[in-house]
Amino acid sequence: MFPCRISDPATKEQTARVWNIDAPELILSDTVRHIRALLVELNAIIDDVPPDPGPRRFGNVSFRRWYDTVEAQLPTLLSRYLPERVLSFPTSSDVAPQTELLSYLLGAFGSSQRLDYGTGHELSFLAFLGCIWKLGGFSDDSAEDEERGIVLGIIEPYLLLVRRLIKTYTLEPAGSHGVWGLDDHSFLPYLFGSAQYGPAISDTDETPIEGSLPNAPDPADVVKLAAVGRERAPNMYFSAIGFIYDVKKGPFWEHSPMLYDISGVRGGWGKINKGMIKMYVAEVLSKFPVVQHFYFGSLFSWDEDPEAKAPPDTIHITNQPSQQQAKNHQAETGPAATGQQSSIKAPWVAPTSATSSAFVGTAAPWSKRSTVTSPSLAFPSQTEQRSISQTPRMPPTVHARPLPQNLSEKQTTSAMPPPTRAPWAKD
Repeated sequence: MFPCRISDPATKEQTARVWNIDAPELILSDTVRHIRALLVELNAIIDDVPPDPGPRRFGNVSFRRWYDTVEAQLPTLLSRYLPERVLSFPTSSDVAPQTELLSYLLGAFGSSQRLDYGTGHELSFLAFLGCIWKLGGFSDDSAEDEERGIVLGIIEPYLLLVRRLIKTYTLEPAGSHGVWGLDDHSFLPYLFGSAQYGPAISDTDETPIEGSLPNAPDPADVVKLAAVGRERAPNMYFSAIGFIYDVKKGPFWEHSPMLYDISGVRGGWGKINKGMIKMYVAEVLSKFPVVQHFYFGSLFSWDEDPEAKAPPDTIHITNQPSQQQAKNHQAETGPAATGQQSSIKAPWVAPTSATSSAFVGTAAPWSKRSTVTSPSLAFPSQTEQRSISQTPRMPPTVHARPLPQNLSEKQTTSAMPPPTRAPWAKD
């Protein structure tokens, strides 16, 4: 995808041939043209399945109808547009190549259950193209021309189809890191698009790690709407940036801070492309949430490498107890070991003896009262509680205060305290 350096033998001048999306020099093989026609058929099905106009919070449920329609028509479409040598390729597996191709292609348009789309589905489409390559479906005459034809003639139309699906059925990002991710849905357009603006190379040159075309736009132009509108048609990188502007509002550095940081790289588009390759390996191919949904078969098999290095331990893994420690802890403190029902306690609670007879009273933290250990304040036993409950209770005895001896009835009455009356009471 890097521009080609062309030397004129007569004038010895060197020029660069840039591979834009609409480049007239682009060579498309028959297989590439047929797969483009297949994507056109899938795009037309969107017109037959309009989105549901009802209220919704997440993805539109009509995407499931589009997905079911594609699933029903896909075997016929593959038989129509893929070469016969691909579908009938002899393999040692019990699974036919068409079955694996169907699985990868159907998984390239999002999840009909979760109504989302992400880089894992994009990887599935890349595996679909890889299967066709391994089955001999693409031309072997010129590998460089065929690779450019696959990227610009198949992957870019596929991305346009996916963007229409996202906007039509409001598909959610699948496993997105939010603003801290590169993009909510795609990764490949940034990888290939940055290579389009890299320095020109010859057939014998290695992949450049820095530099840019002399007339390439500045990476910081991603924040300029005029530059994005001008460059999104010929370049895959700016095409993806333009889609972000279509679906998001607000300042670019707020909703896409990682792309904004990348736009400040001083090494040019070559250095950006090098970083994109490393990031794709780390954030897509090496991420378990992405690979866990990838199907492995005979064309892309799961083979363990005995010399592979173990993944580095994260802080979450290192802080977790081992399985043997968990079993020993369960045997020592579990219900079967103590004969009692286990309770949930905070880690800082110290174990206390269940048979202690001391009663700890409630007191303020600054109180100097010590722990009450008097037997008289200890909780009574069950026998004592039973005897107390069976003892009959007598009403309290009221002792009247004696009156003086030498008082008349009138004086006796006046000596008594006055009764309590309401302010409005009458005699």
